[in-house]
Amino acid sequence: QVQLVESGGGLVQAGGSLRLSCAASVRTFSRYAMGWFRQAPGKDREFVATINWTGGRTDYADSVKGRFTISRDNKNTVYLQMNSLKPEDTAVYHCAAAQKPTISLYEYEYVYWGQGTQVTVSS
Repeated sequence: QVQLVESGGGLVQAGGSLRLSCAASVRTFSRYAMGWFRQAPGKDREFVATINWTGGRTDYADSVKGRFTISRDNKNTVYLQMNSLKPEDTAVYHCAAAQKPTISLYEYEYVYWGQGTQVTVSS
């Protein structure tokens, strides 16, 4: 069983930055591609970013390209650096682990999910 715990959310003004972290309790962390998704009030959960098992390949939703950066280390943690935040970035952010090593934009390929961390961007 894989447990994922997010941290780093909070309240920030538009234009500001936050760094989210996701700690995974799994020995074989390096075998999983990882992703970040978000869900705003009244909306469906949407893809934000993904990173492959080596950290050498990433992909992003168009809405965050150039502002967000996903990365991972060798200590079972994945990060989401969020810059130039906008009010429309307000959501609960979830990290997830896909049971495959390559990147994935598709929610159905992610088998483990964290509880989420709230990000609120004020205008």
